[in-house]
Amino acid sequence: MVKEFKGMRGFILIWAGQAFSMIGSQMTHFAMGIWAWEKTGQATPLALVGFFSFAPLIVFTPIAGVLVDRWNRKLVMALSDIGAGIVTVTIFILLLTDNLEIWHLYITGAVGGIFGAFQWPAYSAAITLLVDKKNYARTSGMISMAEFGVGIFAPILAGVLLPMIDVTGIIAIDLVTLVIALLFLLLVFIPEPEGRTRDEKSGAFFRELVYGFRYVWDRPSLFSLQLVFFFGNLFSSVGFTLFAPMILASTNGDSTVLGGVQSAGAVGGLVGGLALTAWGGPKKKIHGVLLGWILFGAFDLVLMGLGRAVPIWLAASFLGMLVNPMLNGSNQAIWQLKVSPEVQGRVFSVRRLIAQVTAPISMAVAGPLADNVFEPAMTNQDHWLGQLLGPIFGNAPGSGMSLLVSLSGLLVVSVGMIAYQIRQVRNVESLVPDHDQN
Repeated sequence: MVKEFKGMRGFILIWAGQAFSMIGSQMTHFAMGIWAWEKTGQATPLALVGFFSFAPLIVFTPIAGVLVDRWNRKLVMALSDIGAGIVTVTIFILLLTDNLEIWHLYITGAVGGIFGAFQWPAYSAAITLLVDKKNYARTSGMISMAEFGVGIFAPILAGVLLPMIDVTGIIAIDLVTLVIALLFLLLVFIPEPEGRTRDEKSGAFFRELVYGFRYVWDRPSLFSLQLVFFFGNLFSSVGFTLFAPMILASTNGDSTVLGGVQSAGAVGGLVGGLALTAWGGPKKKIHGVLLGWILFGAFDLVLMGLGRAVPIWLAASFLGMLVNPMLNGSNQAIWQLKVSPEVQGRVFSVRRLIAQVTAPISMAVAGPLADNVFEPAMTNQDHWLGQLLGPIFGNAPGSGMSLLVSLSGLLVVSVGMIAYQIRQVRNVESLVPDHDQN
């Protein structure tokens, strides 16, 4: 009989498996981005791949939050991994048979997004059941380190290996890492929550589904705080969508440069995460949120767009992601203090929906704006926009996307600055009592 690992050992095993799987997934994401760019030479297909992958994830998140609380968490995680594997195998077969088209990525991305909606809530709930309370901070730190560590190495590995083993080789590595994650998961015993009951009455599922929306709506300061993320993600997603095609267009498709810039951001995130762990963040957490948005917009978007050389892109990526842990960590701390633990699953899934629902819209708009408006205007020296801003952004391929990335950054900065003027946001920590004071 195979031994099942429990407690912290079980978490470490799942964590290691997920880290392996993330390396493979990010390598495939990187390689498929290069493939799509080489095939089309346009930003729109890359943006639409992001749109079709992200939109189902956002839509199904509230549903996943309810179902994860009802189902076996280990089974949900396994099914999510298997679903992702089926999607990857489909792409792999289409590539091997030379039948892969851009529209296939839209469909597989949508299916993968649905399975992905279940992965994180199930993973989070499993950790709560596996480890002792004294290890919660430790496990969170390990997850952050894995995410940013993968972000450092996966683009570099993919950029180096892609010329040698092609996209099919990268996907093969992804499938191997996925199998490792599943095998590690099967070796872990994840207990079921005590006292869990299922409301089988008519309309129970709908009541659970809308509970999180009502909770946030009934607390204006929390709702206003979430609107900051709504608009911040609306504008930042435009810049993020154009990040890869901008660099590829500006460097004649150099995947090594793109991988280096992405890895610089991951290093920044890792350093920022370590700093936040040691420092604990600002005493008034809202400063970490709003200053985080302002600095993130200024560095990772405005400076990134203005940069016309690799060193500036590296610095912008590093500095932008350096403040990201402070931004998200401060926001998470506010919500953990204000929302009762027994309802956090449903409330937090709604948080994610409100904050990120605009991202698919931005992804869908960014590509056509770049390809049909900003790129033609900036690469044409006779166009008034190319004449006016050419000295700043240049008139070469990628210049229009650079301008759009910087504009999105300015809008992100304005979100943080305007939020500081709104009392409900600025004083959220004093206006909403902590959950243990109710």
